[in-house]
Amino acid sequence: MIKRPLEGIRVIGLEQYMAGPYCTMLLADAGAEVIKIERPKIGDPRRSMPPFIEKDGVKKAAGFLGYNRNKKSLALDVSTSEGQEIFKDLAKKADVVVENLRPGSMKKLGLSYEDLKADNPQLIWATISGFGQLDGYLGPYAKRPTFDIVAEAMSGIMNLVGFKDKPPSWTIYGMADVYSGLTTAYGIMQALFMRAQTGEGQFVDSAMFDNMLSLNEAMITSYASAGQIGERGILKNVFPRGAYKTRNGYIALNVPDNRIWTRLCEVMERPELADTPETRTGTERAANADTLQPIIEEWLANFDRDEVVDKLNSAGVPTGPVYNAEEVFSDKHVKARGMLMPIRDKDVGDTVFARTPIHLSKAPELPKNSAPNLGEDTEYVLKELLGYSSEKTEKLLSNSIVDKD
Repeated sequence: MIKRPLEGIRVIGLEQYMAGPYCTMLLADAGAEVIKIERPKIGDPRRSMPPFIEKDGVKKAAGFLGYNRNKKSLALDVSTSEGQEIFKDLAKKADVVVENLRPGSMKKLGLSYEDLKADNPQLIWATISGFGQLDGYLGPYAKRPTFDIVAEAMSGIMNLVGFKDKPPSWTIYGMADVYSGLTTAYGIMQALFMRAQTGEGQFVDSAMFDNMLSLNEAMITSYASAGQIGERGILKNVFPRGAYKTRNGYIALNVPDNRIWTRLCEVMERPELADTPETRTGTERAANADTLQPIIEEWLANFDRDEVVDKLNSAGVPTGPVYNAEEVFSDKHVKARGMLMPIRDKDVGDTVFARTPIHLSKAPELPKNSAPNLGEDTEYVLKELLGYSSEKTEKLLSNSIVDKD
């Protein structure tokens, strides 16, 4: 009986930081066997990035633990000829390779998809880069390295985040990384589905710039259809929308259409505002925000946050409280959904991470294995998976081609 949908799928991850690890974390949560390849002695740079969890003299990076759960670790030096042969042997036995190294790195090593696909025609190779690597779609930025904030900036998102009188701002740390990991996993799923029909693998090209452009669809549509460039803190076609202060905290309020606006006016006991020349459409409400904003703020100031959230939702005006981390952890609905998933690490104990958000009725439970120590599974990969002898394995270890925990 299949417990998770990707059981039987083997993924090799030449990955670091966030985008690649988040992608393979999703695949591992779905049941795939994910073998993470890391540099001996050093590992993924995120192993050394705070915040840290410490217990009994052992210190581990919380971010690394979160995005690398349910994986195996192979410490392998792919810059050596011996390491490259090991990678080639692994690729022959893999269904999927995911890599997010600097553009051109794998080609320089002779380990690109073009180098290896002949030995495994069913191999699916996913590359996450800043600006895309697929032949026929290479732009002038293709060779640039990038981090998530660059993709946010160039996609127009940063220009829209914040307030008009302040500089552009980023959204949350790692937004482009996480979203690129998600879209890449989606692309891999498509490629696996196509392979089931054709028997052939393919190259999956995921660009962080493209991913954030697609996320910023509203800007694309507004400019293409109406020539609107957009201003920070100002929406020209929707009002009200934003964080609004109550007696003891903030709520998130969004009124996308006249139906919701009418309900808001009724619950505020201001029905006369529902249909006037100044409020008839979202565009007109936005143009008259200076007049309407104080009316909404004055009404909300009469209520506690949770009280007005219940009042508005009961009236059919979707809203919710603006939470901090402590409030998220104590929320009953979060607990009911199982979104805070405890995972026990053998060295530092229990830690809580965000669960992969999709629940499948036929496979609701996720595996809960902590992120591996560097090289924890090196001997398993070499001896059991690749069939190397103990003598060959020991020689590779002594020559520092591989390392083990």
